[in-house]
Amino acid sequence: MITFNEAQILAWASPLIWPFLRALALFTALPVLGSRTVPARVRVALAAFIALASQASLPPMPVVALDSPLALMLVAQQLVIGLSLGFAVRLAFTAVEFAGEIIGLQMGLNFAGFFDPLSASTATATSRFFGTLVAWLFIAINGHLLVVMALVHSFSAFPVGPEPFAFLRTMLPHQWGAEVFSTGLWIALPLVTLLLFVNLVLGAISRVAPQINVFAIGFPVTLGMGLVGMLLMLPWLERPFTMTLERLIENFR
Repeated sequence: MITFNEAQILAWASPLIWPFLRALALFTALPVLGSRTVPARVRVALAAFIALASQASLPPMPVVALDSPLALMLVAQQLVIGLSLGFAVRLAFTAVEFAGEIIGLQMGLNFAGFFDPLSASTATATSRFFGTLVAWLFIAINGHLLVVMALVHSFSAFPVGPEPFAFLRTMLPHQWGAEVFSTGLWIALPLVTLLLFVNLVLGAISRVAPQINVFAIGFPVTLGMGLVGMLLMLPWLERPFTMTLERLIENFR
C-alpha cells in the first residue's frame, strides 16, 4: 500500500506552486496573451504548463507550510514579480501607443477617438493602429518567448524568499514609466518634425498668398503628409520597440 504524509506532498507541490503563481500573475498583466480576448482557462493552463516545463531550469524551491504566514508572504512576492514583468512589457506597448497619440495630435486626428473594449479606454485611430501593429510585431519577433525566458531567469535573479518586497526596493518599477515618454517622443520625433515643417510652409503660403484659404487646404495636406510619413517610418518601428522591450526585460535576468 502506497502511503505519503503532508511533508512529502509539500515537497512535491512546492516546486510547482511558486512558478505557477508567478506565471499566472504575469499572464494577468501581459499584453496580447493577457488581454480579455484570451479566456482565463487558457491563461491558467499556460501558467501551469510553463511551471511544469521549466522545472529543470529552476533553482530549488523552499518547502513552506501553506497555512503559515510565510506562505502568504511568498504568494505576495510571486504576484509582485509576475505583475511587474507584465507591467514592463506593457510599458513597451504603451510607449509606441503614446507615439501614435502624439502623431495623431499633430495630424489633427485626435478628434477621431473611439472606445477600445480591450483596454476599456478611449483610443485614437493612430494610437490604436500603432498598438495593433506592435501586437503583431511582438509575436513576430518571438517576444512572448523572451518574456517566458525572463520569467524563468527571474527565479535566479529574485529567488523565492521570505522578503516579498525586496524586489520593489531593488528594481523600483514605479520609475520605469519614464520609458513611455522618452521612447514615445523618440519614435514620434521624425514625423512631428515633418509635420512642423509642413505647418511652417502653410504659414508662409498664407502670408505670401492671403487669398488662399489655408484652413481649407491645411487639413488635407497635413493629413496626407502625415499618412505618407507613417508609411515611411513603419519599417523602422521595430528597432525602438525591440530595444525598449529588451531593456525592460533585462531587469529580470
